[in-house]
Amino acid sequence: MTRLEEIEARKVEIKSEVESTEEVEKLEELNEEVDALNEEAQQITEAEEQNEVAESLEEQPEVKAKATEVSMEVKKEEKVMEMRNTKEYIDAYAEYIKTEKDDELRSLLTENVSGSIAVPDFVLDEVKTAWDKNELLSKVRKTNVKGNLRVQFEISGTDAVVHTEGAYAVEEEELVEGIVELQPVSIKKWISISDEVMDLRGEAFLRYIYDELTYRIAKKAADLLISKITALSGSASSSAPSVGIITKAPAMDTIAQAVGNLSDEATNPTIVMNKLTYADFKAIQYANNYGVDPFEGLTVIFNNSLPAYSAANTNDIYMIVGDFNEGAIANFPAGEGIEIKVDEMSRKKEDLVEILGREFIALGVVADKAFVQVKKPTSI
Repeated sequence: MTRLEEIEARKVEIKSEVESTEEVEKLEELNEEVDALNEEAQQITEAEEQNEVAESLEEQPEVKAKATEVSMEVKKEEKVMEMRNTKEYIDAYAEYIKTEKDDELRSLLTENVSGSIAVPDFVLDEVKTAWDKNELLSKVRKTNVKGNLRVQFEISGTDAVVHTEGAYAVEEEELVEGIVELQPVSIKKWISISDEVMDLRGEAFLRYIYDELTYRIAKKAADLLISKITALSGSASSSAPSVGIITKAPAMDTIAQAVGNLSDEATNPTIVMNKLTYADFKAIQYANNYGVDPFEGLTVIFNNSLPAYSAANTNDIYMIVGDFNEGAIANFPAGEGIEIKVDEMSRKKEDLVEILGREFIALGVVADKAFVQVKKPTSI
């Protein structure tokens, strides 16, 4: 009898003992014994599985060789991850950004970890943090699909029906769909830094330039998404969803009317407006002795690419209300990293260095009636 068989036999005995005793101490002892037996059985099973894998590899040399190769690649990657977060590597990476020369980086890499240059973890975190800090973009779904991303959306479709047994067959759904194609664009931002900043070493230099570049690129991406929403019409096409449209001045019921024009799927709406428009709504709230919230308890995000209500012309879109998680997607076909180029010559006489940050992003609206445009009415 194997040990596993012995364990199962003992567990059967324990079951009978549990049924025949009412002593609390005895029951606790039996429970502890069962736990110990289960743990031992698990250890034996895991050991047997490992032995079977090892035997299988011995019988199949090509499989063993492949497994060894994969194991070595994993170890290489682990070493790269460890190395890219050392001070020496970060200092070398900063010099690589400045000069585009990777000699110092390569000298830190042994034969076991040679390959493409790895970005320090904190640099990647800087990019992600910039995205998360942007209130609007943090609400948008993100993907990492290579090339153009095609997303289907429903324009119209018949509702579900109740069907009773024996009744006529349910008619086939009449579904009309469109397809949005998200094409990546290159969002670029130049910043000028002094020679003193250029002389910074390692992490201090990288944090300085990445903080500024990622913030500016994220802000431009948010403005680009707003422009795509404002460009949509009240009618969907085969390549673009529709938006709700209302024409109304700031009032206590303006937000409620906007929300009422959203689709049923837009369950988490957000308000986007210029800060000066926000002041108009707050004035209405003050006039009502704070008794009612004109924003209906929804989150308000400021974006000054939308005109203030006071400065807008008739029929200008001064506010957007919508569900950004449901209605929009940001695709990063080349990953979320930012490509950086340094130009020391263009502004050399001014003792300034220009640094370009570039990121490929595809932004688009992918759901019908996920957003509502609020337009300025004709002045009375």
